[in-house]
Amino acid sequence: MSLTIISSVKAHGGEQRVYSHPSSSTGTEMVFSAFIPDHPPGKKLPLVWYLSGLTCTHANVTEKGEYRAACAALGLIFIAPDTSPRGEGVPDDPEGAYDFGLGAGFYVDATQKPYAKNYQMRRYLEVELPELIAAHLPVDLERQAIMGHSMGGHGALTIGLRNPGRFASVSAFAPIVAPMECPWGHKALTGYLGESQSAWLAYDACALIEAGARVPHLLVDQGTADPFLDTQLKTHLLVAACEAAGQPATIRMQEGYDHSYYFISTFMAEHLAWHHQRLKR
Repeated sequence: MSLTIISSVKAHGGEQRVYSHPSSSTGTEMVFSAFIPDHPPGKKLPLVWYLSGLTCTHANVTEKGEYRAACAALGLIFIAPDTSPRGEGVPDDPEGAYDFGLGAGFYVDATQKPYAKNYQMRRYLEVELPELIAAHLPVDLERQAIMGHSMGGHGALTIGLRNPGRFASVSAFAPIVAPMECPWGHKALTGYLGESQSAWLAYDACALIEAGARVPHLLVDQGTADPFLDTQLKTHLLVAACEAAGQPATIRMQEGYDHSYYFISTFMAEHLAWHHQRLKR
């Protein structure tokens, strides 16, 4: 399967590219961005995945994330996929709400009509896109890390926990840690997977940890002024799950920070340096 370059610009000693490709998982054209630091010919570089939050495309972190200087200095490729399938005929929230449908795929493989046809984001990210970039970009799939924000933090945590041994490290900014326990999660998991909560367990980080899933290294930053902290994100549930299960984790409450990219960009370089330390051979 081929990649089409939509754009490519020089930045911070590397190239910021945006690609599109037809996806067999979603049945749509998918778009992602990739920052590739300058490197010797033939050399493969470690890879950091970044999963975005509700309403976002690849463009939000690409334009606001302030990751390029750090990635260039550390020699990290940075891949930012879209958050859902898009295009003509792709079903959206029936009422046009922001928290379901387009821009809100929740990184699940939907089983419910009409969403099952296109909303196969788990398969897209766990199987299809890694294989595609490995065939076309200078990535070393033996050295991968994953991170994300909000809904994308949920995606990073659950993908990391479901794929032991794949990721050297997992981090998140303001993640949805227990979608089974919050309104965003209830709406998404019911709509994509149906009423049976047994089908939801694979998409809840706290439930996965309680069931025995582990990641080697976990870092979470959460702003204390985040308006979604108490109702949707519930960081304390992740703290409790990690402590009860013995999952090593650094979970930091950052005083006065909110849910925005001002918060994310403040700590982005620190997260990337943390991942780099764990991606070294």
